[in-house]
Amino acid sequence: MVHAQVEADSLGSAGDTVIVTSVVQEAVEARSQDTLDWRQRHSPRKASVLSAVLPGAGQLYNRKYWKAPIVWGGLGACIYFIQENRTQYRRYKDAYIALVDNDPTTIDEFNGQFSSAQVLDVTDTYRRWRDLSYIAFGLVYVLNVVDASVDAHFVRFDVSPDLTLQASPSLYTAALGAPGISLALTLR
Repeated sequence: MVHAQVEADSLGSAGDTVIVTSVVQEAVEARSQDTLDWRQRHSPRKASVLSAVLPGAGQLYNRKYWKAPIVWGGLGACIYFIQENRTQYRRYKDAYIALVDNDPTTIDEFNGQFSSAQVLDVTDTYRRWRDLSYIAFGLVYVLNVVDASVDAHFVRFDVSPDLTLQASPSLYTAALGAPGISLALTLR
C-alpha cells in the first residue's frame, strides 16, 4: 500500500493531518480482476508446473478433484512394486551368488533346493519386473503432467448443448452418377 500524508494547511483545517492511501485504487483493481471467471484466469502453464512439482496438484488446480487420488494411487502402486521387486531381486541375486561362488561354507537361503540356473531365471525375472516398475512410475508421472496440461487447456472449451449433425444426399456425387452422402456439423 502506498501512504501519502497531506498537510492540513493544504486542506484548509489547521493542525490536522490527513492520510490518503491508494487503498481505494487497489480495491477497484481487485474488484475488476474478481469479475473474471476462474476459467479466464486459468493458466495451463501453472497447471503443468504444479503437477510436475507435486503430482496431483495440477489436477487440483484444474478443479478436477477426483483425478488427484488416481494419480497418487498410481504413483503409490508403482513405488510399492519397485520396492517389492527390488527386495526380491536382491534376495535371489544373493542366493545365486551363494550357489556359484564355489565356497562350501556359503549356503543359499534355499538350502540347495534349486539349481543355479533356476535361481538365475527367477533373479532375471525380478530384475525385469523392477525395471518395468521404474518405467511405469515414469509413465504415470509424465501422464500426470500431460493430463494437467491438457485439462487446463480445455478449461475454457465451451460445449454448446446445440450440436447438430445433418446427413443428406450429396448432390455433387449424384450429378456424377455415383451415390454419396454429405455430413454437416453445426457448432453454435
